[in-house]
Amino acid sequence: MSSSEPDFSFRSIALPAILPTLLFSVGEGAIIPVIPQVADNLGASLAVAGVIASMILLGELFGDIPSGWIVSRIGERTAMIYAALLSIVGLVTALAAPNPWILGLGIFAIGLSTAVFALARHAFMTSFVPRAFRARALSTLGGTFRLGYFIGPFVAAAVIHLSGSTQSVFWVHIVCCVAAAASLLLLRDPVESIAERRSQTSERAGTVFVAAESVGLFRTIWASRAVLSGLGTGAALVGAMRASRQVILPLWAVSIGIPDAQTALIIGAAGALDFGLFYVSGQIMDRFGRLWSALPSMIGLGVGHLALAVTHDLATAVPWFIASALFMSIANGLGSGILMTLGADLADQRNPAPFLGAWRFTGDAGSAVSPLALSALTAAVSISFASGVLGIVGLVGAGVLLRYVPRYAPRRPR
Repeated sequence: MSSSEPDFSFRSIALPAILPTLLFSVGEGAIIPVIPQVADNLGASLAVAGVIASMILLGELFGDIPSGWIVSRIGERTAMIYAALLSIVGLVTALAAPNPWILGLGIFAIGLSTAVFALARHAFMTSFVPRAFRARALSTLGGTFRLGYFIGPFVAAAVIHLSGSTQSVFWVHIVCCVAAAASLLLLRDPVESIAERRSQTSERAGTVFVAAESVGLFRTIWASRAVLSGLGTGAALVGAMRASRQVILPLWAVSIGIPDAQTALIIGAAGALDFGLFYVSGQIMDRFGRLWSALPSMIGLGVGHLALAVTHDLATAVPWFIASALFMSIANGLGSGILMTLGADLADQRNPAPFLGAWRFTGDAGSAVSPLALSALTAAVSISFASGVLGIVGLVGAGVLLRYVPRYAPRRPR
């Protein structure tokens, strides 16, 4: 991928920009399917296991607030290295956890570190990739996480099979964090490479950008309340449905008695479909408009949740679970990069950082609230009822996007 700008080549920065995130996401992809099972092994109820699984998303939400300031103070590379170390601390805590709540504390720390990784690479892509290629570049970044979530569960299944312990999967993420930190130390920082070609060695544009994202976050949310109350609501619902899918699939597997290793294999196979569509999503958004990616994705996630809701007690519950997991992964893949792309479209091109910080916080707020609501509904009624409610939320979200995307992010096909 290259642009009309003579000094830009995506290939020249792809490896150092993508590899650390890929390594980190492989580790995270390995642990996500087994968190509810580990919590269950420590004596948690189904609802509490859902809360523990949601801690990684809650950590990301809280991590959004200081991460821009941290990156601006110590630099992108150093911040990511310290984030990897924080994740290792969280993973060791999870390994040694004597009860579900200590496990949740460790998972929360992993979420905090994830926020730094996502922020740093999003800021880099928005700063340096030309607008004509932005959707595909951001979809590639989203695809990196999806590739990790595809590879990770298969690694987890192998580790569970060889060790006989579900908790041993946390070691996979520890190794991946060490590898990510090593790659950050050994590979040249892409920001420095571009800065040299543009004769901007005196300023690291990426760190300035992310610092501006976190300054006056809540003031920016208030100033942007018109768009955030409309299309921002749609973004929060997109985040909510994605997060619900991430939590409900392993939780559902625990509920219907699927073994740990098989759960990891099923979620890994679903991740293959999710990953395989990330570039297609970017092409759809660039060629036909953002709505053509967002709407099918939300409808698919809603329908997938509804399908789970009515099949929990059937004799064919396991085949229905597999089919629903695959279907929701296709839907999620079709929406790859949609939130990052819409945020970049809506931001003021002269000073995009404050709005992007508010936009990301809005989406992550939906991601954090959804699994907690799932757990509350599961505790109050049942997991089937919770899945049905979230399925309806997904369809409502599709309606919100249908109303507001054409208003705020219109685009004609090329």
